[in-house]
Amino acid sequence: MTYIQLSYGDLILPALLVVMNGALSVALHLRLEWHLAIAAVRMLVQLVLVGYVLTFLFATVSPFWTALAAVAMVLFASREVVARQKRQLRGWWSYGLGASCTLLAAGTVTVFALLTQLRPEPWYHPRYALPILGMILGNTMTGISLGLDVLTNGLVRERASVEASLALGANRYAALLPVMRDALRSGFMPTINAMAAIGLVSLPGMMTGQILSGVEPVDAVKYQLLIMFLIAGGTGLGTLAAVVGAAYLLTDSRHRLRLDRVSSERP
Repeated sequence: MTYIQLSYGDLILPALLVVMNGALSVALHLRLEWHLAIAAVRMLVQLVLVGYVLTFLFATVSPFWTALAAVAMVLFASREVVARQKRQLRGWWSYGLGASCTLLAAGTVTVFALLTQLRPEPWYHPRYALPILGMILGNTMTGISLGLDVLTNGLVRERASVEASLALGANRYAALLPVMRDALRSGFMPTINAMAAIGLVSLPGMMTGQILSGVEPVDAVKYQLLIMFLIAGGTGLGTLAAVVGAAYLLTDSRHRLRLDRVSSERP
């Protein structure tokens, strides 16, 4: 069975559904029409460009170009982590913590999958490496951003309680532990929800794409299970590293809370 190939002309009719949403926004005075239009144009341009870039990468199969594309994906994901924070870490760490934790988690899990489970030839083949990295990155980015956001806001809200624990002799990790637990729960929750609902409530994108391209449903399920396990591992590792790293940065060697290292809340 071969997949059904679409032309750009085939996308015009479905695109009218987005226009319909814009018309509803105008009619109901939601003031979302320009946001919707900008998002749609960005999506169109970005996906078309990515399509051409991937075509080039698949044709060249170069470790240099694959690594360069992977680094670019990590950098863009790290920027989104920063953009989603109400209270950002000051200085270089506002970007560096998200970037380092995202690279550590998503990169480690992706290489693990390529070397132990998929084993493409060569192991860095972009047809396998980049889609898997992209799926892990998107979920890891969400977990890290949620974890950091809950941590910084929680420390500001619970400042008196944390400083009281420190004054009574608790070390910085013991004093911050309740807030860190809340942050980790928030970071893990989207992945847990997705795992619980998958199959019954939704058919995930990778599985759907493989079925549409002619892969047997049972084989598509195996690939989707692999991806979900990788996503869970990457999200857990990245969120843990980010929350623990931020807790370290927001205290000092004398076990004092350093909220001066956090920016004020953005509107």
